[in-house]
Amino acid sequence: MPSPIGYDGALTCAIFVTDFDRSIKWYQDVLGFQLLYRIDDMRWAELATEVDRVNVGLGEDPEFKAGKGIKLTFGVKDIGHARATLERAGVRFDGETETYPGMVSLATFFDPDGNALMFFQDLAQGGGR
Repeated sequence: MPSPIGYDGALTCAIFVTDFDRSIKWYQDVLGFQLLYRIDDMRWAELATEVDRVNVGLGEDPEFKAGKGIKLTFGVKDIGHARATLERAGVRFDGETETYPGMVSLATFFDPDGNALMFFQDLAQGGGR
């Protein structure tokens, strides 16, 4: 059902980081996102995810302190493989992968600034959400 707002189907998830260059490199090298552009004067960059028209924006704030808040959650085909890939890159996880049989598996991890991110694997019949 269309919204009266008129969304265009694109989503940019903005994340504050303390070190612009380090974060761009981490999101590229560790999560495999592709740099679309960076504006050094603004300390802003956008990276493409594998989800059509869903990007991650990085904005530098040297005094930023991570805390509870929005958690970007990325669907993956094989959560064990995705987790192992990040663990080999030294990424810190928040405990073990949680599995709810017939529903979902969840694994929370952190970027270099302590922002919480999550992988999920859909375990429901047919794989749909």
